[in-house]
Amino acid sequence: MLDITVSLVRQLVAGQFPQWASLPVAPVQWGGWDNRTFHLGSELLVRLPSAEGYAPQVAKEHRWLPVLAPHLPLPIPAPLGLGAPADGYPWPWSVYGWLEGESALQRPPSDLTAFAMALVKFLAALQSIDASAGPPPGVHSQFRGGPLTIWDTGTRQAISDLDGEIDAQAALDVWDTALSATWHGPPVWFHGDVAAGNLLVQGGRLSAVIDFGCAGVGDPACDLSIAWTLFEGQSRQVFRAALPLDSGTWARGRGWALWKALITLAEYRVSDGVKAAEARRVLAEVLGQRLL
Repeated sequence: MLDITVSLVRQLVAGQFPQWASLPVAPVQWGGWDNRTFHLGSELLVRLPSAEGYAPQVAKEHRWLPVLAPHLPLPIPAPLGLGAPADGYPWPWSVYGWLEGESALQRPPSDLTAFAMALVKFLAALQSIDASAGPPPGVHSQFRGGPLTIWDTGTRQAISDLDGEIDAQAALDVWDTALSATWHGPPVWFHGDVAAGNLLVQGGRLSAVIDFGCAGVGDPACDLSIAWTLFEGQSRQVFRAALPLDSGTWARGRGWALWKALITLAEYRVSDGVKAAEARRVLAEVLGQRLL
């Protein structure tokens, strides 16, 4: 992994955006995995892909976020500067306006059901935007929005590796059901990573949605994972009831949640107790009785 430091960010900004060169640079506490994120003064942030596979997301966000923003009921990141490779950093990078709020991972919403309804309105608006020219699933979206079959081998391997630690047969049943529920609808816009860390909270309410690196047009099922990763009980029921999607789409959404929890647990069950515990919690929701 490339070492992306405060010093490097200062060099890049000074060399390409001299109007911001005097602003202080500091790491964002919760900066994500695909990108390294830094405060630039109090009103800007800098995001730099952390690996080559994430670099295609930069141009996509600059192209499409300004198109999507006017149609959405909540703020999303506004790209203000497109940086070029320089100073030993090999990929394009971005300057955005800073959006106030804390992630739902840091500060869980006070009313989860109201939060679910606000997210429904956002996703419904996103899915209603003209998708005819949008980017189809691919490397840029980490294949979100496409069929789950691309992850079939890895998912089955994870289930095999975890046999004895999880209910392997239940996991296979959920996975096979998801694979059999093929998407037949027209492509729609999806966010691609609707996770607690990408939903900002102010005053206990959903205030903004960030990180559209995995966005594109295709099957929206990947955006439903949060029904199991964040919501529960009434909030989960409200989330499902308010989104006009069929049962097959929800089955695939459950499959996306299963896939991510499985590969996370398989990778971190020995090396990272916190990530492993969260993956086990999600698996309990996906495989347990508290289902949609």
